[in-house]
This record gives sequence, C-alpha cells and structure tokens, in this order.
Amino acid sequence: MTHPATPPATQNETRLLCVCNSGLAPDACCEMDRSQAAAIMVTPAMLDEARDAASALRSGDVERAERLAVSVLERAPLRLPALRALAGVRLEQKRQNAAGVLLDRIAGEEPQDYWAVSKLALLELGRHNHLKAEIFARQALRLAPANPQSHNLMGVALTQIGRAAAGEYHHRRALELAGKRLPMILSNLALNLKNQGRMDEARALYREAHEAEPANRQTLLGWAQLEEADRNLAAATDLLDKVEQLTAPSPATRQTRAAILGREGRLEDALAVLSSDDETRLRPVEILERGRLLDKAGRYDEAWEAFLAGKSRATRMGARTYMREEARDLATQLEQFFVKDRTEILPRAEARTDVAQPIFILGFPRSGTTLLEQSLSVSPAIVAGDELPIIHEIVAAMPRLLASPHEYPGALAELWMGDKLHELDTLRDFYLQRVRQRGLLAGGSRFFTDKMPLNEMHLGLIGLIFPRSPLIHMIRHPLDIMVSAMSNFFTHGGFCGSALETAAEHLVLSNSLVAHYRGVMDLAYKAVRYEDVVDNQETTLRGVFDFVGVEFDPKALSFEENVRYARTASYAQVTEKLYDRSRYRYRHYLKHLEPALPILKPLIEEWGYDV
Repeated sequence: MTHPATPPATQNETRLLCVCNSGLAPDACCEMDRSQAAAIMVTPAMLDEARDAASALRSGDVERAERLAVSVLERAPLRLPALRALAGVRLEQKRQNAAGVLLDRIAGEEPQDYWAVSKLALLELGRHNHLKAEIFARQALRLAPANPQSHNLMGVALTQIGRAAAGEYHHRRALELAGKRLPMILSNLALNLKNQGRMDEARALYREAHEAEPANRQTLLGWAQLEEADRNLAAATDLLDKVEQLTAPSPATRQTRAAILGREGRLEDALAVLSSDDETRLRPVEILERGRLLDKAGRYDEAWEAFLAGKSRATRMGARTYMREEARDLATQLEQFFVKDRTEILPRAEARTDVAQPIFILGFPRSGTTLLEQSLSVSPAIVAGDELPIIHEIVAAMPRLLASPHEYPGALAELWMGDKLHELDTLRDFYLQRVRQRGLLAGGSRFFTDKMPLNEMHLGLIGLIFPRSPLIHMIRHPLDIMVSAMSNFFTHGGFCGSALETAAEHLVLSNSLVAHYRGVMDLAYKAVRYEDVVDNQETTLRGVFDFVGVEFDPKALSFEENVRYARTASYAQVTEKLYDRSRYRYRHYLKHLEPALPILKPLIEEWGYDV
C-alpha cells in the first residue's frame, strides 16, 4: 500500500531542522520511518522537480537546486535523484557532515551508486577516517575496476592505513588506465613512495607533477613536506614560498612552515606563524603544533592550554572519543580465554627459517618505540617495518581464516580440533604474506620490526603465531606518556588519546593484559625503559641486540644518522641526537596531570617510578 506524500511546510510555518544540518526536517532525515518513506507515492510533479534540481546544480545555480531538492525530499525522503542533488549542494557548500549523511543514505538505498560511494571515500579521507574511507574505496573499485579514479582512491586509502606497497600498485594502475601522467595521481604516488622511505623517487614524481601543472599548490605543498621530512629545510621553505605566491597561507602551509621553523630552533617565529586574531580559524592539528612549540619554549601552562584546546576542538568537529566499553569488553574476553589451562594445550606455529622474522616492539604511543626501531634498524640484519596493522587484520579475519562461528578470541578454540591443529601456520603465513607485500622481505635481512602501538593487547595471539620472536616492551614514566598523549593525535587504543583520563585508563588496561599474558604463557619478552636508553644508551642497546640475537652495531649509538623516514609522529625527534629534555618532562605539568594520578599511581609504582 502506498501513501500520499506529506505536503511541505508553508512559508508561514517554522521548520524544525534535523541536527545533522542537512536542511531537512528530522522526520524526513535522521528520524524518518524508513518503511513509511519507502511506501510514499512519488508524483510526476516531484519527478520533474528532482530533475530540475539536478539540472540547476549542473548549471551552477546551487540555491535553486537546494530549494527544489528539499521540496521533494520533505515529501519523499528516499527519492534518490533529489538526494543526489542535495548531497551535491552540501558538497559544494563544504557542509561535510550533512553531505556525509546524505551520501550514506544514497549508498544504503543503492549500494551500486558509484558516485555516492566514491564521494564517501573522498569525504572520509578528508575527515581522516581512513579505515572507513578504505571500505568505500574498495566498494568503488568493485563497481568500476577500469576507472582510474577508483584505483587512485584505493591507493590513497591504502597509503593512509600504512599499506603503502599495495597502494603503490593502485596508483600505478591508475596512471596506466588514464593513459597519461596526471599530476594529481603523480602527487599521490609520490606521497606513497615517501611513506615507504623512497625519497628520491618521490621527489622525482613531485618534480614531474609540478612541471606538468606549475600552479598546483597541493603538489608543491606535498613536495615541501617531503623535503621537511628529509631534513632539507631550506628546500622545504623555498617550496612553501612558492605555494604562498599562488594563494594566501592556508592551515596546511602554516603548520608546515611552523614545523620547519621549530626544527630550526626559531620558536618565536614558528609561534607567530600559528597566531591568529581569530583563534577559531585554527584547526586542531595547528593548535597542537602550537602547544608543542610552546612546550619547547618553556611556556608550559600555555602549552597545556593549547593541548586541551586542540583535543576539545577536534571532538567538537566530530573526532571520535574513547571506546571505553569496547576496550574493556575485549580485555575481559582476552583474560577469560587466555588462561593457563588453555594456553598449555594450545598449539604453537612452527617458526619459518626461509624468511625474515618479526621483532615486535610493543608499547603505548609515544613511549619510545620509534627511538628503539631507529636504533635497531641501523643494523643490516634488521629492516624497519614501522607500524604494521597486520595483527589487527588477523584479529578481524580470524573467524573466516579458521572457519569458526565465533569471533576472536573465541575463534582460537578451533585449534583444539584435529583438522585445525596446524591452522596457526595459516595465520603466520597470512602475516608474512602481508609483510612480503610491503617489500620488507626482499633485502635478505634476518629480521624486520613491527612497532604497531598497543600490539601488546594481543600478546597472547602473537605468542601463539610467533613463539620465538623477540617481544620488546618499551616502558616510560606513565606521566611522561600522558604529556605526549595530550600533545599529539592518535587513534590507537580505541581513540583513548582524546582526553587525559581515558589515555591513562587505557595505559593501565593494556599493561594489565601484558601482566596477565606473562603469567599464563612463556614469552620471549623483554621490558626496556626509555629512561635507560637515554641515561645508559650503549649498555641498554647492547642488551637489546643481545636479546634479539644480532651482533651489536655501534652505529646504533648515532641512530639520528639513520636516513630512513620514520612514518610516525616522532619522525622529527629521531633525526636529532639523543637528548634528555623529554625525560621526566611531566614535572612541568604536574598540576595539570592531577586528574590522571589516581588512575596511574599503581602503575607508576609497579614500573618502579615515583612522582
């Protein structure tokens, strides 16, 4: 049975609008009854209005397109042509949240709509929701596998989640399908190669893209950021100057220039770049950069205010906050599954001797994991793998890989079955194949590093798949970790870094799991204190090399000369000589850290620190 459409509100009526900012009434938008909306009879007049809205948008008459689309959707909320028109209007107006809601609705009604799916991928990339962007990029590629834009989107999405080798394939495929060297794709491929540490190749592509389109500011900006990361600060400054000759300074150029000036020690100049009469114009990432500069300048109270302001603004702009219940539920499930009676009868994967093996560098974000990786990877026996998301991929894919009706960790119960006794070898090979795709097994080294933050949450799984692999846990004064967590953005740990107290909660939660695993399993585990690396560098690093089983390389004491690009928030710090200004810097922030003290006090004592 169909129902006649409800007429739109008259001009004299006050319209209550949906909170998503789409411009529609709530019952025609986020609060609509879908079954009723699907049953609405669409009139020929409404079809004409929807066509006219699309035509108006194509001709640039955004106001008319909006008016017509809203008129149709208030009466028939699921009319796809009108939804496309209004979504297009919101994209033109840069009302990203509203556009996302409308595009999601289109994709939900018509999953084969390439325009909506590809726009959603772009939208989520712009919001830095990289995992969600990957989902839409994959769907776009399924729908249009011969479209260069599909491959370009997939390449960007994979690059952003750390799968640069696979991303490189899609960028090169996009160029092949396009039949010409499109500057946009060349720049995206350059960023991909930069993230693989292939700086000279990336630089050549940026140069080619710039020669093809000299006025493209995004190419110049990406090139400037490459030079900054590669320590060529003068070249980076020259390129930024060219960007700002084309257009006025933007948030991205200001942040990059401030980063360059900060690395040059010109703190006041850097702060001036990030100052504004209108503070609301600064993005969260700029506010945190400003806070880090204030910290370097010794203006600690102002720095903390900036850290809080950056986090708060990010939350108001839609950034995720701590997924507390999910984190606690997972920890409970892991503790209940990994008990001694079970771990003693669970099989272990056989160690492969034909390929390099992983060294797992564990730890909370900003606990010194990059410093240790840079030190180890000076040895020709060890390749730096950066943050590999593969353990998390295995967790997600485990029900399928083990043909289990249960989610992780319950799916591991399949390993007690006679026909599944050797399935841990399957998980091991899945991991190593993903590593091979990243090019980490090609150089003949004995080891590669995996320093994905908070891999320690899955230490039991790692111990089953790689029972002989070294597990090096970087620990640091918990309050120093909190200062770093507040001064940077990271999504690890269920977005725990969105606030001080939640970062503290998750640090305690993850360490409790480490202690649990160590109590029920034999693990090749070694804890390394960040402060020991700073105070007794050679002795500490010799101990780490010995634990790994690799001859100590004296170049590890000059890790800052390791020219590879570390794709991490610490990339700039690890190009400097070892310094101690980050050791116990919490003392400058002690009054601000008071809310975290009750949460962290037991851990501080357990790790042998004091306040």
